[in-house]
Amino acid sequence: MKRNLVLGLVLVVAVGLVVSDTAFAQEKKVRASLKASVSQTLGVDTVITIDFSRPGVKGRKIWGDLVPYGLNPGNKYSKDKPFPWRAGANEKTTITISNDVLIDGKMLTAGKYSIHMIPSEKDWTVMFNKNSEGWGSYDYDEAEDALRLTVTPVEAPFEEWMRFGFDDLAGTSAVAFLQWEKLKVPFTIEVAE
Repeated sequence: MKRNLVLGLVLVVAVGLVVSDTAFAQEKKVRASLKASVSQTLGVDTVITIDFSRPGVKGRKIWGDLVPYGLNPGNKYSKDKPFPWRAGANEKTTITISNDVLIDGKMLTAGKYSIHMIPSEKDWTVMFNKNSEGWGSYDYDEAEDALRLTVTPVEAPFEEWMRFGFDDLAGTSAVAFLQWEKLKVPFTIEVAE
């Protein structure tokens, strides 16, 4: 009798887990902005990895509209504090660097950083921030910037899905970039010696 009771309980729990897992799997939805990652090794062993989510243009006006020039106006998620663009969608866009590098000639020590940007019609501010966890740029704090630089975007062929990549590979250096719509935002990364 005791054995039948135990077997019955095990069966009920097992069925519950299967039903629960099936219901959870059915609730999962494909993200509108898919996650992506790109890596590049420079020099002998300096690995740079950028993790991001890829929003689509989808017929929208991007620069100066969906992604405003200047800071985004504050909202309930940022506690009404203006905030920069997260350089992607969903979670923070991050860059992980295995060894110290120079970005546009400025030192950035090995580690993981979030990337944030302040677009404008001409030059953009790109920030590498020590807070690499969480959603978007809502909790962005300038005091946690490890590096800030000014870059000039260039015109590029149309790109429906935002992406990061590496161009101009030269052994110990490369030009990293964000490309979306008809704009490319480049910055040089080189192995620190």
